[in-house]
Amino acid sequence: MKKKNKVFVWSVAVALAGFLFGFDTIVISGADQPIQRLWNTSPLFHGNFIMAMALWGTVVGALFGGIPCDRYGRRKTLFWIGILYLISALGSGLAPDPYSFSFFRFIGGLGVGASSVAAPTYIAEISSPSKRGQLVALYQFNIVFGILVAFISNYLIGEFIEQNAWRWMLGVEAIPAAIYCIMVLRVAESPRWLLTKQNDEESAREVLSWMYTSREAIDKVIASVKDAGLQRAKSNLFSGKYNFALTLAFLIAFFNQWSGINFVLYYAPRLLEAAGIGADDALLQSTSIGVVNIVFTLLGMYLIDRMGRRTLILIGSVGYIISLSVVAWCYATGADQMLLLSFVLMFIASHAVGQGAVIWVFISEIFPTEVRANGQAWGSGTHWVFAALITALTPFFIDLVGDNPWPLFAAFAVMMVFQLLFGIFMMPETKGVSLEELQKKLTKSSAKG
Repeated sequence: MKKKNKVFVWSVAVALAGFLFGFDTIVISGADQPIQRLWNTSPLFHGNFIMAMALWGTVVGALFGGIPCDRYGRRKTLFWIGILYLISALGSGLAPDPYSFSFFRFIGGLGVGASSVAAPTYIAEISSPSKRGQLVALYQFNIVFGILVAFISNYLIGEFIEQNAWRWMLGVEAIPAAIYCIMVLRVAESPRWLLTKQNDEESAREVLSWMYTSREAIDKVIASVKDAGLQRAKSNLFSGKYNFALTLAFLIAFFNQWSGINFVLYYAPRLLEAAGIGADDALLQSTSIGVVNIVFTLLGMYLIDRMGRRTLILIGSVGYIISLSVVAWCYATGADQMLLLSFVLMFIASHAVGQGAVIWVFISEIFPTEVRANGQAWGSGTHWVFAALITALTPFFIDLVGDNPWPLFAAFAVMMVFQLLFGIFMMPETKGVSLEELQKKLTKSSAKG
C-alpha cells in the first residue's frame, strides 16, 4: 500500500467515530415523540433526560476525554469509545423505562464527547500541513453522513415496523459500532504522542515513515516536536501561555451551538410539523436536511485547504444571518411552507460549509502537542455544554411560545452577527502551517495579550 494511502486509511477508520457521533446524536429525533407518548413525560423531564441525557454524557466525555488520550494513547481511547457506543445502542433499544433509557443514552454521550476529543486530535497528528484540513474534516463528513443515515434509517424503520419502531431506530447502531471497533484496532498510534508522552522515537519514526517520503523530512518533524516539547515541558493548559488558543477554542465552540444547529437537527420533525407539515411528511422532509448537510460538507472539505478556515467561517456566518432571519420571519407570519423549508436548508448548507467543516479542524490545530488533547477537550466541552443546555430547554421554550419558535430563530440570527465579527477581527488563518509553527505563533499572541 502506498504511504499516502496508508495515512488516508487510518484517517478514515478513526473518522468513523464521527459516523457514530452523528448517528447517535440524531437518531433520537425519530424516537422523540413516540417515547414522550409512551412514558407520558413532562416537557422538562423529556428535554433534560430523554433528549438531553446523551448530551450531558457528551459534556463529561468531552471534558475528561483528554485524560485517557494522554495517559493511554489516542488509539486505545478510540477503541473504548466504540465499546461505549455499542453498549449504549443495545441498552437504549432494550430499555424498559425512562430511567434506564436515560442511563444508556448517557453512556453513548460519553462516547460522543470523547470521540470529539480523540479523533480530531489523532488525525491532526498524523497529517501533513497541506492535507490536515481535509483529513480532519473527514471526521465532520462522517458526522453528517451518520446524521443522514440516521434520518433515513428512522424513516424506513418508521415505515416498515409498526410496534416499538423507536427501539429498532436506536438499537441498529450496534452494527456500525462493532465494525468501527474492529477497524480502529488496525491503525497506528500517533507519532507525536509516542514522542511527547512515551519518549519512543523508534516507534514514532516507524509511523512517520508512512507519512513522509524522506529521512530528512522525518528528522525535521522529530526535531521540531522535541524542540516544542522542551520549550513547553513544564506548562499546563491554564498556565497563561495558551490563553489566546483557549479563547479561540471557546468562542468557535460557543458560536457553533448558538447558531441553533442542534436545535434544528434534534427537533427537525417537530419543527416542520409546527410549520404545518404533516407528521409523516415531516419525518421524510427531515432526510432532505441530511442530504443538504452531506453535500455542503463535501464542499467544505474541498475548500478548507484551498480557501482556509477563516474564509469559510465568514461565508457561513453571512449564510446563517440571512437564513435564520428569513426562517424566523416565516414562522412569525405563517409564510409558505416550502419557503420556510428552503431557508432551513440554506441554514444547514451555511453550517456545513462553514462551522461544520471548520470547528474540529481548527480546535485540533491551535494547541501544542503537549496540551492538545486537553485543549481539544476544552473546546469540545464548551461545544457540548451549550449543546446540552439548548437541547434540554427546547421543549420547554417550544411549549412556552406555543409551537411557534420564531423568537428562538431570531435570537440565533443575532448571535451569528457576533460570530461574523469574531471571524473578521479575531480568528487567525491556520491553513498550510505546521502544528509546531502554529504553536509558536499563537503562544506569542498570548504573551502579547
